[in-house]
Amino acid sequence: MHFGFIRHRVAAHDDPAEAFRPVGWWLLILAAMVLVMVCLGGLTRLTGSGLSMVEWQPFTLLPPLSQDAWADVFAKYQASPQYRLVNAGMTLTGFKEIFWLEYIHRLWGRLIGLAFLLPLVQFVAQGRVGRVLLPRLILLFLLGGAQGALGWFMVASGLADRPEVSHYRLAAHLLAALLIYGALLWSALDHLDRPPASVGAARQANLDRAVSLLLALVVMTMAAGALVAGLHAGLIYNSFPRMGDTWLPSESFDLSPGWINMFENHALVQFDHRLLAAGVWMGAVGLWLWGLGKGMGPVLGWRLAVVPVVATLQAALGIATLLSLVPVGLAALHQAGAFLLFSTVLWALHGIRLTDAGRAATYTKLQ
Repeated sequence: MHFGFIRHRVAAHDDPAEAFRPVGWWLLILAAMVLVMVCLGGLTRLTGSGLSMVEWQPFTLLPPLSQDAWADVFAKYQASPQYRLVNAGMTLTGFKEIFWLEYIHRLWGRLIGLAFLLPLVQFVAQGRVGRVLLPRLILLFLLGGAQGALGWFMVASGLADRPEVSHYRLAAHLLAALLIYGALLWSALDHLDRPPASVGAARQANLDRAVSLLLALVVMTMAAGALVAGLHAGLIYNSFPRMGDTWLPSESFDLSPGWINMFENHALVQFDHRLLAAGVWMGAVGLWLWGLGKGMGPVLGWRLAVVPVVATLQAALGIATLLSLVPVGLAALHQAGAFLLFSTVLWALHGIRLTDAGRAATYTKLQ
C-alpha cells in the first residue's frame, strides 16, 4: 500500500485529510444504504412480507423467472405457518405482492455487500485506506455478513410453529443494524467532519459525558421499541399520555418470574418504551438549554439545537403511530425517525470530540 504517496499528496492540501475525503463519502453512502435497508426491513415486517421467502439462499440474486419457478416458491410458502394460519387461500398473484418486497429487501443487502467490497479494494490499491482503518473496515464487512445470517435466524423463528418472529431476535437484528450504521457514520465523519470552535477542556468533557448518556438512552429506547414492534404491543392502550385510565396498567407485572415482564409483558414493554422516549425528549431539550450561553460557537451550538427538534418530531411520530393503531406508513416513518435521531446525537458527539488535537489524532488513524 502506497502510504508514502498518500502522505506526500496530503501535505499539498490545506486540510491534511483531503486525500481521504473520497473514502468518507463512500462510507457515508454505505451508511445511507444501511438506513434504506432498515426501512425496507421495517416495511417487510409491517406488511407481513418478511416470511414470504422460506429459504435463505444467500448467494441467489435472481427472482423466479418462469411459471414453474413461481409455482415451486409458492408451494414452499404454502407449507409455512403464515400461509396456513394467516393467508390460507391466497392466490399466486397475492403471494407475488408480498414476495417482491422481501426479495428487494434481501437483494438490497447483497448490493450493500458489493458496494462495500469493490470500492474497498480500489481504495486499498490507491493507498487511501491506512493500516489502522483497514482492519476496522474488514471487521465491518464481516459484521454485515453476520447481520444477514442474523436476519435469517430471525425469519426462521417465524417459520416453525407460529407466523411471528421472535421479538428478541428482532431486537438483536435491529441493534446489529444500528451498530453497523453507527460505525459507518462515525467513520465517515472522521474523514469529512470539520473541527468546531474549541469549548475548553472542562466544558468539552462535560458535554461529552452528557451527549454520550443521551446517545445511550436513544439506543435503549430503540431497543425497547423493537420489543414493542415484535410483540405488537403498540396495538393496545392506544391513548396518550395515559395508558387507558391509568399511567401504569395493573397487569404490568402479571408474568412470573417478575423480571420477564420487562421483556414479554405487552403493557409493561409499551410503558417502558414510553418512559424511555420521554427521557430522550427531556434530555435532548435539557441538553440544548444547558448548552445555551456556554460559548460553544455556532457550529457546535447548531448541532445541539438540531437534536431536540428531531427528538420532538420523533416523539410526535410515535404518538401519532400509537393513536392511529400503528398504520404502516407512520410506523415506518417512526422507525426511520429513530435512526435520524440517533444520527443527530452521534453527529453532535463527533463534533464535541473533534477539537484541533482530536482532528490531528483522527488524521493519524486515517493513515
